[in-house]
Amino acid sequence: MKNLILIVFIALGQTVLGQDIFIARNGEVSFFSETPLENISALNKNVTALLNIKTGDVAIKMQTAQFVFPNKLMEEHFNENYMESEKYPTATFTGKVVETIDFSKEGTYPISAKGTLLMHGVKKERTLAGKLTISKMGILLVCDFNVPLTDHKIEVPKLVFEKIAEVIAVKTKFNFIPFTKN
Repeated sequence: MKNLILIVFIALGQTVLGQDIFIARNGEVSFFSETPLENISALNKNVTALLNIKTGDVAIKMQTAQFVFPNKLMEEHFNENYMESEKYPTATFTGKVVETIDFSKEGTYPISAKGTLLMHGVKKERTLAGKLTISKMGILLVCDFNVPLTDHKIEVPKLVFEKIAEVIAVKTKFNFIPFTKN
């Protein structure tokens, strides 16, 4: 975990000083694929995210094999046939918050981040929109977006094409707290 955090800080080009850096150690990413034949959903609760409130830099990293499915067969197909998790073990988003947010003021704000989504070995420039809530407890970031499978060269065999949507609905939730060295 410490190596992951160090790598992300290097990617952001930031130093770990002061209360500018916030971390979400157990962020959540879920997805849902709806088709007439079958609905597929999964949840990953081991996602790490960093937010620099001074610069607006944001970085998210997860292991694709840590998604949990309702049944093991779906999980196996996801990791072996679609995401190829051994070949492409991580998915990341690195970017910058577009809006200027006053993080000293509690409240809920619409927010977007422009950056690069890396999934299945393919980088795609994206602007992701969400909602940021600032409170005494920390910072909550919620973001929902869609991922077209073709954007990341994720192939669906024709045999199961009717069971998997071409566009996957993704939901994220990150509870940020001030970063402290352990």
